Amino acid sequence: MNSDHIAITDQPIEYTALTERVRSNQCGAVVLFMGTVREMTAGRQTVALDYEAYPEMAQQTMQQLTLEARDQWAIQTVAIEHRVGRLELGEISVAIAVSSPHRNEAFEAGRFLIDRLKEIVPIWKKENWSDGTTEWEHPEIEAE
Repeated sequence: MNSDHIAITDQPIEYTALTERVRSNQCGAVVLFMGTVREMTAGRQTVALDYEAYPEMAQQTMQQLTLEARDQWAIQTVAIEHRVGRLELGEISVAIAVSSPHRNEAFEAGRFLIDRLKEIVPIWKKENWSDGTTEWEHPEIEAE
Protein backbone atom coordinates (compact mmCIF):
# COMPACT_ATOMS: atom_id res chain seq x y z
CA MET A 1 0.00 0.00 0.00
CA ASN A 2 1.24 3.47 -0.87
CA SER A 3 1.52 6.13 1.79
CA ASP A 4 -0.14 9.52 1.62
CA HIS A 5 1.88 12.63 0.83
CA ILE A 6 1.09 16.08 2.22
CA ALA A 7 3.29 19.13 1.63
CA ILE A 8 3.39 22.90 1.78
CA THR A 9 6.05 24.14 -0.62
CA ASP A 10 7.53 27.31 -2.05
CA GLN A 11 8.64 25.40 -5.13
CA PRO A 12 6.62 24.75 -8.31
CA ILE A 13 4.33 21.74 -7.96
CA GLU A 14 5.40 18.82 -10.14
CA TYR A 15 1.95 17.43 -10.89
CA THR A 16 3.25 14.50 -12.92
CA ALA A 17 5.38 13.33 -9.99
CA LEU A 18 2.44 13.88 -7.65
CA THR A 19 0.24 11.70 -9.85
CA GLU A 20 2.90 8.98 -9.98
CA ARG A 21 2.97 8.92 -6.16
CA VAL A 22 -0.62 7.64 -6.07
CA ARG A 23 -0.65 5.29 -9.07
CA SER A 24 -0.73 1.55 -8.40
CA ASN A 25 -1.75 -1.66 -10.07
CA GLN A 26 -4.58 -2.04 -7.53
CA CYS A 27 -6.26 1.15 -8.73
CA GLY A 28 -8.19 1.69 -11.93
CA ALA A 29 -8.63 5.40 -11.30
CA VAL A 30 -6.41 8.37 -10.56
CA VAL A 31 -7.97 11.82 -10.30
CA LEU A 32 -5.83 14.94 -10.30
CA PHE A 33 -7.13 18.38 -9.37
CA MET A 34 -4.98 21.44 -9.98
CA GLY A 35 -5.86 24.92 -8.83
CA THR A 36 -4.19 27.58 -10.96
CA VAL A 37 -3.88 31.34 -10.85
CA ARG A 38 -6.55 32.76 -13.15
CA GLU A 39 -6.54 36.22 -14.65
CA MET A 40 -10.13 37.33 -14.01
CA THR A 41 -12.09 37.10 -10.73
CA ALA A 42 -15.55 38.65 -10.50
CA GLY A 43 -14.69 41.08 -13.29
CA ARG A 44 -11.37 42.17 -11.77
CA GLN A 45 -7.97 41.45 -13.29
CA THR A 46 -5.45 39.55 -11.16
CA VAL A 47 -1.74 39.98 -11.80
CA ALA A 48 -0.48 37.58 -9.11
CA LEU A 49 -1.44 35.79 -5.90
CA ASP A 50 0.52 35.61 -2.67
CA TYR A 51 -0.06 32.61 -0.39
CA GLU A 52 0.87 32.34 3.26
CA ALA A 53 0.28 29.40 5.58
CA TYR A 54 0.66 28.14 9.08
CA PRO A 55 2.55 25.08 7.75
CA GLU A 56 2.36 22.73 10.73
CA MET A 57 -1.36 23.29 11.24
CA ALA A 58 -2.06 23.25 7.50
CA GLN A 59 -0.34 19.89 7.07
CA GLN A 60 -2.08 18.46 10.13
CA THR A 61 -5.47 19.64 8.85
CA MET A 62 -4.83 18.21 5.38
CA GLN A 63 -3.86 14.87 6.98
CA GLN A 64 -7.13 14.92 8.92
CA LEU A 65 -9.02 15.56 5.68
CA THR A 66 -7.43 12.49 4.07
CA LEU A 67 -8.60 10.40 7.04
CA GLU A 68 -12.11 11.81 6.66
CA ALA A 69 -12.02 10.98 2.94
CA ARG A 70 -10.93 7.42 3.74
CA ASP A 71 -13.92 7.05 6.07
CA GLN A 72 -16.26 7.91 3.20
CA TRP A 73 -14.71 6.38 0.09
CA ALA A 74 -12.59 3.38 -0.88
CA ILE A 75 -9.46 5.29 -1.84
CA GLN A 76 -5.92 3.98 -1.78
CA THR A 77 -3.52 6.91 -1.78
CA VAL A 78 -3.77 10.70 -1.53
CA ALA A 79 -1.13 13.28 -2.43
CA ILE A 80 -1.69 16.97 -1.69
CA GLU A 81 0.71 19.87 -2.27
CA HIS A 82 -0.02 23.57 -1.76
CA ARG A 83 2.23 26.43 -2.76
CA VAL A 84 3.15 29.42 -0.66
CA GLY A 85 4.81 32.60 -1.84
CA ARG A 86 4.11 34.68 -4.94
CA LEU A 87 2.46 32.94 -7.90
CA GLU A 88 2.04 34.42 -11.36
CA LEU A 89 -0.84 33.81 -13.76
CA GLY A 90 -1.16 30.16 -14.79
CA GLU A 91 0.99 28.76 -11.99
CA ILE A 92 -0.34 25.83 -9.96
CA SER A 93 -1.29 26.81 -6.43
CA VAL A 94 -2.60 23.45 -5.24
CA ALA A 95 -2.67 19.90 -6.58
CA ILE A 96 -4.55 16.91 -5.18
CA ALA A 97 -4.13 13.40 -6.58
CA VAL A 98 -6.33 10.53 -5.42
CA SER A 99 -6.19 6.88 -6.45
CA SER A 100 -8.96 4.34 -6.04
CA PRO A 101 -10.00 1.02 -7.54
CA HIS A 102 -13.00 2.84 -9.11
CA ARG A 103 -13.49 6.31 -10.60
CA ASN A 104 -16.54 7.43 -8.63
CA GLU A 105 -14.71 7.14 -5.33
CA ALA A 106 -11.65 8.95 -6.73
CA PHE A 107 -13.76 11.81 -8.13
CA GLU A 108 -15.87 12.22 -4.99
CA ALA A 109 -12.88 12.06 -2.63
CA GLY A 110 -10.94 14.55 -4.76
CA ARG A 111 -13.83 17.00 -4.74
CA PHE A 112 -14.30 16.61 -1.00
CA LEU A 113 -10.59 17.23 -0.38
CA ILE A 114 -10.34 20.45 -2.41
CA ASP A 115 -13.64 21.81 -1.11
CA ARG A 116 -12.73 21.19 2.55
CA LEU A 117 -9.13 22.35 2.04
CA LYS A 118 -10.38 25.72 0.83
CA GLU A 119 -12.81 25.93 3.75
CA ILE A 120 -10.68 25.02 6.76
CA VAL A 121 -6.94 24.69 6.03
CA PRO A 122 -5.04 27.73 7.36
CA ILE A 123 -3.68 28.99 4.06
CA TRP A 124 -4.33 32.60 3.15
CA LYS A 125 -4.42 34.12 -0.32
CA LYS A 126 -3.77 37.73 -1.27
CA GLU A 127 -5.11 38.94 -4.60
CA ASN A 128 -2.86 41.44 -6.34
CA TRP A 129 -5.15 43.35 -8.67
CA SER A 130 -4.14 45.11 -11.87
CA ASP A 131 -5.17 48.49 -10.37
CA GLY A 132 -2.44 48.13 -7.72
CA THR A 133 -4.74 47.22 -4.83
CA THR A 134 -4.56 44.00 -2.83
CA GLU A 135 -7.07 41.92 -0.92
CA TRP A 136 -6.57 39.01 1.55
CA GLU A 137 -8.88 36.03 1.60
CA HIS A 138 -9.13 33.72 4.56
CA PRO A 139 -10.53 30.19 4.83
CA GLU A 140 -14.12 30.27 6.12
CA ILE A 141 -14.53 33.94 5.20
CA GLU A 142 -16.19 34.69 1.88
CA ALA A 143 -14.99 37.72 -0.08
CA GLU A 144 -17.75 40.26 -0.66
